[in-house]
Amino acid sequence: MELVFIRHGQSEWNAKNLFTGWRDVKLSEQGLAEAAAAGKKLKEKGYEFDIAFTSVLTRAIKTCNIVLEESDQLFVPQIKSWRLNERHYGALSGLNKKETAEKYGDDQVHIWRRSFDVRPPMMEDNNPYSARKNPAYRDVPVEDVPMCESLKDTIARTVPYFENEIKPLVMEGKRVFIAAHGNSLRSLIKYFENISDEEIINVEIPTGTPLVYEFDDDFKVINKYYLK
Repeated sequence: MELVFIRHGQSEWNAKNLFTGWRDVKLSEQGLAEAAAAGKKLKEKGYEFDIAFTSVLTRAIKTCNIVLEESDQLFVPQIKSWRLNERHYGALSGLNKKETAEKYGDDQVHIWRRSFDVRPPMMEDNNPYSARKNPAYRDVPVEDVPMCESLKDTIARTVPYFENEIKPLVMEGKRVFIAAHGNSLRSLIKYFENISDEEIINVEIPTGTPLVYEFDDDFKVINKYYLK
């Protein structure tokens, strides 16, 4: 059994070194090129998919679309879920990472960015970036729309979603593709590989590079590799 996923291509805010989280931003020119290259590579290697999953954020959706288009698979059904969204960076959303470190100190920003269970400052209700004002989440109970998240919080929504909606398809032999984000995919990697809370914060996932997991019949990882 195989599962292929990809972290979206570089976004405009990645390029500007801004905290993004649930803020809906577009892919940069580099990100568009990364997604196209990934689709071509998947086609070259003969990967075909039965279904695709992505978040409700534009940068992941666009990456998914481009990958499927470049691999001649735009017909593949796509399911979008907010549970695959990036981690919510709370009040840090939209701030420059370097300037934030200068204001609060490198150590504090490192804790906000890389600790497993420490949340960043909570976003205020009147923040223009609040997802609770976004029509993309109009069918989500307001109490489920976060105002900040730690990686632990992110795992609490991504892993159950994977177990309930995606894992059964993989176990049936469906060829599944997931286009998501650094922290939502890091959550799944932790789950797949049983990585400790301390070690997972050091796991890096490059943008726009397909990652293939192979599983045995008990859904244990037997191989993983990037397509480069």
